[in-house]
Amino acid sequence: MSDQALQGARDWSGKTAIITGGASGIGLAIATAFARRGAAVCVVDQNAAGAREAAEGLGEPAAAFGCDVSDAESVRETFGAIFARGRVHILVNNAGVAHVGTVTSTGEEDFDRVLRINVRGVYLCTRAVVGHMKEQGGGTILNMASIAAIAGLPDRFAYSTSKGAVLAMTFSVARDYLADNIRCNAISPARVHTPFVDGFVAKNYPGREAEMMEKLGRAQPIGRMAQPEEVASLAVWLCSDEASFVTGVNYPLDGGFMNLRG
Repeated sequence: MSDQALQGARDWSGKTAIITGGASGIGLAIATAFARRGAAVCVVDQNAAGAREAAEGLGEPAAAFGCDVSDAESVRETFGAIFARGRVHILVNNAGVAHVGTVTSTGEEDFDRVLRINVRGVYLCTRAVVGHMKEQGGGTILNMASIAAIAGLPDRFAYSTSKGAVLAMTFSVARDYLADNIRCNAISPARVHTPFVDGFVAKNYPGREAEMMEKLGRAQPIGRMAQPEEVASLAVWLCSDEASFVTGVNYPLDGGFMNLRG
């Protein structure tokens, strides 16, 4: 990468980015990476207190917004307040929930909850921002999908279904808004070491945490889980001007999971 390109990737002064689910985990890592490059980050999270804490940690001009991305009115109010502050250049649809179960063990309420947050949430936030981006001359939308969208993972029926929909929405939005200078891409991580993983292991495998963490790491051919900061690094590039020729693309960030499994 040239010195000029590196400088462009580092300096995001004057740009505003919305990060949903930005209070923790991958979302917080992305928000932090954007803020370090000078972007005005809007941390959007259902956990309003967590969003405020994250924004305070990022410093000015970061701002916090409590929002249920699955609720249309909550999204309208939140995005309206953000638009009142000025132009939005980037939306990262990161908010989501996980679920473990097959088609027969997944209850209707759990299935609906996963799709309501992971699919309806992406739809509502994308719909809210597209008109604004068109009026402002363009923008970038990045969706957090998963290798679950493109690989058959055991016991992930509802989650895989939801992330498959996210990937389909990514391609559709990229196609529909080419002429409006709006790019839309997706990242499909394999397992990422977040506080959610720590909590899941502690809850379901008490006394076996170290064993299970090692097992989860070995599921990737590279031998470990990804770190949130590694996802954030790819997000930075995809949302930067250096990726201006990239749209309608899904990037597996998987430690070799898709192509190098034995």
